[in-house]
Amino acid sequence: MTERERFIKALKREPIEGHCPTFELVFFLTLEALGRIHPSQQIFHQWDQMSTNEKKLHIDYNAETYIQTAEKYNHSAILIDPTPGDFDNVVKLLQSIREKSGDKYFLMMHGDPTFSMPDGDSMLDFATRMYEDEEGLKKEAEGRLNESLKIAEKMAKLDGLLDGFALCSDYCFNVNPFFTPDMFETYISPYLSRILKEYRDMGFYSIKHTDGNIMPILEQMVQCGPDALHSLDPQGGVSLKEVKKLCGDRVALCGNVNCGLLQTGTDEQVIADVRRALTDGMDGYGYIFCTSNCAYTGLPLERYELIHKIWREEGIYR
Repeated sequence: MTERERFIKALKREPIEGHCPTFELVFFLTLEALGRIHPSQQIFHQWDQMSTNEKKLHIDYNAETYIQTAEKYNHSAILIDPTPGDFDNVVKLLQSIREKSGDKYFLMMHGDPTFSMPDGDSMLDFATRMYEDEEGLKKEAEGRLNESLKIAEKMAKLDGLLDGFALCSDYCFNVNPFFTPDMFETYISPYLSRILKEYRDMGFYSIKHTDGNIMPILEQMVQCGPDALHSLDPQGGVSLKEVKKLCGDRVALCGNVNCGLLQTGTDEQVIADVRRALTDGMDGYGYIFCTSNCAYTGLPLERYELIHKIWREEGIYR
């Protein structure tokens, strides 16, 4: 089985032999780990001045960076960063990865049209609009949905190039969701349900990511129909074991390795947390091992390599 096939079996919650699949939403530590600049950290302000060959070299470099990361850490999937982000260059990047690695890896791109919780500068205005401009927000949500569908429809015509989408709009603080369940039902669920159905009908898989405490809206998210939920943030009080019990028969689960402990905990605490996540997640299949966010800039590389070591030695279906 290829890593791609193993990843798909996990998304389908089917039995797997050997290692539990693993990946990271983003692995930013490529300079330290590989001596290569991560695609999202490159500066493309001279992109329009580059020759066709220069552009191809950049795209191939990025493709090789993704592949080398996946090879080193046994990742089953790659989520590309759209840099530069126009559709043609995204296609060229995906094509380069496929040319160099075949169908070995599950390839994803971003594709979440739903509203994320606003940042501090716009939070008051957005909250006001939810109470005073419901129709305007719904119209905006519809427009965002249609733009995502246009991209997906174009991608679906490139048969087999892309496997799925990661939907990365964040909905929650650590203590609770930004959207109350009623607001979620009004402003998020209809559009999340539709985009997930359309993606599925086009042959794509979908992983829905959000950090924070998802528990008050967990059931609503699951009913929208993602193939997997990502993050399952322990810093937001989310228990992988509890989520597995509540909805593990309906949706695959990704993550729950505590990023806070990776930054500030002891090695012993990190090892114990990884073992807990593996035990809670692998039971009954349908689990993809990863951190509760990503391998972010500033994370000590040795900590990521420690969790990879424990996964390699113990994350095995026997």
